[in-house]
Amino acid sequence: MVSQATMPQRGTHVDHKTKHILIVGGGYVGLYTGLRLQHRLRRELRSGEVRITIIDPQSYMTYQPFLPEAAAGNLSPRHVVTPLRRMLPKVRILNGRVTKVHHAEKTVTFQPAAGPSEELSYDIIVMAAGSVSRTLPIPGLADAAIGFKTVGEAIALRNRVLALFDRADSTDDEQVRRRALTFVVVGGGFAGVEALAELEDMGRDAVRYYESLSEDGLRWVLVEASDRILPEVGPEMGAWTLEQLRARGIEVKMRTLLKSCEGGRVVLSDGETFESATIVWTAGVKPSPVAHAGDLPLDERGRIKTSPRLTVVGTRDAFAAGDVAGVPDLTNPGQYCAPNAQHAVRQAKVLADNIVSTVRGRPLRDYRHRYAGSVAGLGLHKGVANVYGIKLHGLPAWFMHRTYHLSRVPTLNRKVRVVADWTLALFFKRETVSLGEIESPREEFRAAATTG
Repeated sequence: MVSQATMPQRGTHVDHKTKHILIVGGGYVGLYTGLRLQHRLRRELRSGEVRITIIDPQSYMTYQPFLPEAAAGNLSPRHVVTPLRRMLPKVRILNGRVTKVHHAEKTVTFQPAAGPSEELSYDIIVMAAGSVSRTLPIPGLADAAIGFKTVGEAIALRNRVLALFDRADSTDDEQVRRRALTFVVVGGGFAGVEALAELEDMGRDAVRYYESLSEDGLRWVLVEASDRILPEVGPEMGAWTLEQLRARGIEVKMRTLLKSCEGGRVVLSDGETFESATIVWTAGVKPSPVAHAGDLPLDERGRIKTSPRLTVVGTRDAFAAGDVAGVPDLTNPGQYCAPNAQHAVRQAKVLADNIVSTVRGRPLRDYRHRYAGSVAGLGLHKGVANVYGIKLHGLPAWFMHRTYHLSRVPTLNRKVRVVADWTLALFFKRETVSLGEIESPREEFRAAATTG
């Protein structure tokens, strides 16, 4: 076994016979590809024939389907992330960003978290950088809204919602109260619907501890540009979800656009205008900017153009998968694989096997997986599912949602911790305390230091 400490460091001489596999991105594809490679190439890693590097700004992988439950306080934030260095002891982890790919020279420009950028060489590259929020040129969006793709955003949103409850309960100004207690989510896909449903469920629990607040005083608004929500679960289950959300008092505005949100003043395309201190943007994703920063070919949607074998079209020794890649769906000719965790995890297995085949001079195989369906959580004991044509809602769907995602969480360690969180929640009420000060921990000290 090659320990982290004995691996070649950047800038040191490496035997020219060593094949360097560079993975750009430590999300689903990056982590699972690294896991499979360090297992299947253990002989080559031990002998020094191969070395593997992952580059990612974070030192952990986030299991994104659990972000809504983390935001609602059902799961500890630490239990929805997996540390890369612990999982991948035979892989070199570099924290920073790849700002440019020069595949013709087989180098990348690496910008570490601190210090100057440098050029890193490789023999095989895996583009697994994932996606970022897709935004629109809406006035005020960049300043007033928050995304919902990272554990930091999920926890900041939870703290914000609870802090606004504190603010509303501590004032008699009706305008301040209305603004504080109005919560807007833009985007009716999985991220938007699950985030809104979980936060509304948490708010229903929390509001009982505030003397001057009530459920009737909370306003939850979902804004969706199309005529349906949760398209992944099908029209029937999407319609059921819409009915359930409205029955819970959530305003769902279909065929409606966010026109402006400057200073928290929300202007919708249906003509309604109101104030909100919380605007969550979940209206789609786009490939990571690194996809455009280099000489790898792109498809019409700006994704890295990928073959069914997960190789980058028109190149050698370049692979791509996940949200950053346009992977043809062989089970649905003419279509591409959806950018979700289900495909990403399965693509990583085929991708890793094809890299092993490349190293050992064997034929590559195609990625083929028929989409199994989707599950979504809508708060405690509430959910919706459409799996292999079986449609469920309510408690059975919620149970299926948790069971499926528990099976997908990497490592026994994380599975046990998630189950422990869920078990405790059966017997004890969830915490409803805002820890918003962790976002600016030096403010208190700075105030004390400047007042002498």
